[in-house]
Amino acid sequence: MTTPAHLDTPQGRRLAYHQSPGTGPGVVFLGGFMSDMQGTKAVHLDQWARAQGRAFLRFDYSGHGQSGGRFAQGCIGDWAADAMAAIDALTEGPQVLVGSSMGGWIALLLARAMPERLAGLVGIAAAPDFTEDSMWAGFSQAERAEIMQRGRIEIPSAYADSPYTITRRLIEDGRDNLVLRTPLSLPCPVRLLQGTADEDVDTAVALRLLDHIEGPDVRLTLVKGADHRFSDAPALTLIEAAICEVLGA
Repeated sequence: MTTPAHLDTPQGRRLAYHQSPGTGPGVVFLGGFMSDMQGTKAVHLDQWARAQGRAFLRFDYSGHGQSGGRFAQGCIGDWAADAMAAIDALTEGPQVLVGSSMGGWIALLLARAMPERLAGLVGIAAAPDFTEDSMWAGFSQAERAEIMQRGRIEIPSAYADSPYTITRRLIEDGRDNLVLRTPLSLPCPVRLLQGTADEDVDTAVALRLLDHIEGPDVRLTLVKGADHRFSDAPALTLIEAAICEVLGA
């Protein structure tokens, strides 16, 4: 594993990142909840971009991977601010945002906040508003009471040995960053990729997002049998193709 570079953000957080130079528009990978930049998709796309001579950036949100901070202290707004800081400081010109799961939600927040920096968007099992529509909606009354009174709750993770710590701050901040309740205009090309065997993000979420986005070039690809990881060889090829489409390559 190569040693990452580090960026100190205006909010005082220290982010680890890997970046490769190349032609623009560049590609920025935005990872998922409790994921990191060493995941299969991030590393594969880094290698693919280098082979293409395309500028590429992957990084860890605060509290994730090799970045500073504690995961349980973070929230959607913090991680979106991390992404904006990385794009502002480390890239030039329009970028293609590739967001996986929670990264899809982050990408939509960036598209709303800095549309002039957007060349295209690729969502992979995008999970907009999941803190409200999946987590909070799925909690029992007892779990809701615990998170409000104790300030946190632990839930099992299918992807790690340790449980997820879900905080009251994460839920309440999520409500301040919802993207499916207000108009969402994306004038750039958008490609959404969704597996029908995804047990974390239902196909209905992808269909709702497709219907909600206002834009001239928005397409959803459903892949029968693909799961939430979307990381096998055929899935990675589809991600490459989606990036090429939004780039017009």
